[in-house]
Amino acid sequence: MKKMLKLALIAAAAAVAFGASAQEFPAKDKTVTIVVPFAAGGPTDRVARDLAEALRKPLGATVVVDNTAGAGSSIGAARVARATPDGYTLLLNHIGMSTMPALYRKLSFSVPNDFEYLGMVNEVPMTLIARPTMPANNFKELTAWIQQNKGKINLGNAGLGAASHLCGMMFQSAMQVDMTAVPYKGTAPAITDLIGGQIDLLCDQTTNTTSQIEGKKVKAYAVTTSQRLTTPALKDLPTLAESGLKDFNVTIWHGLYAPKGTPVDVQKKINEALKTAMKDPEFIKKQEALGAVVVTDKRVDGPEHKKFVAAEIEKWSAVIKAAGTYAD
Repeated sequence: MKKMLKLALIAAAAAVAFGASAQEFPAKDKTVTIVVPFAAGGPTDRVARDLAEALRKPLGATVVVDNTAGAGSSIGAARVARATPDGYTLLLNHIGMSTMPALYRKLSFSVPNDFEYLGMVNEVPMTLIARPTMPANNFKELTAWIQQNKGKINLGNAGLGAASHLCGMMFQSAMQVDMTAVPYKGTAPAITDLIGGQIDLLCDQTTNTTSQIEGKKVKAYAVTTSQRLTTPALKDLPTLAESGLKDFNVTIWHGLYAPKGTPVDVQKKINEALKTAMKDPEFIKKQEALGAVVVTDKRVDGPEHKKFVAAEIEKWSAVIKAAGTYAD
């Protein structure tokens, strides 16, 4: 009986201490690290650095970005899944959170079960573009050209699991036409070859394509969002949905996550700071410069973002399974 009482007192003391540490979050002498599962300088890294700056004041802590790249974001995600669940190690990831479960056969973590979902940050539209010598001048003509050139079409992407790879798979599925996927080590070489005519088509983020469209270095046919964009260079482009690909809607979104078991009070403080940061005019301005739209709907809350990711996992699993694209 005495032993049981002693164990109970120890457990109670630990719970009190743990609760106290949650209330004190963030401690003045500790740094919050946002892990980015991609190399420095890319779109996700830029979003993370803008967010880190915007979070510092409302969170009342030093916030830094640490890049842990590789394997389509799974290495960085695994690092955070294994981290101490105290709120000091966070993950900023994009749509890869919803594609990893289908793309990778041997993940060391579970996307639905090994993270606390803190909220969605932004969405980035995508555009369907082609080499400048493409004879088609609108999407109707492009559709006819695709039908006439089955088996000869080269569709570029920035690598397995990249935004352009995912959009390309979705486009092939919607068109019901197999195209030859041409993977590159990043978006820059893919666009270079598109401009040079070595590949025919590319579907990529507005962050990477808008300047090429403005400079008329590529031909643009449509945007992948459910509504037309207001960006001057893109405002006249139709959506793929209105062009005949019903329900086609692909955006590259970013969300913030913590290791499973992070105290609820800590999650709440981070979410409140996140909401404040996303209303920061400077943060909004920087996101607009990237071609991104800051999320203002209910997905900024963790539970709603988790529901959204679950639906995205289901959507992309079907596309990836149909394409037969997997990684070890």
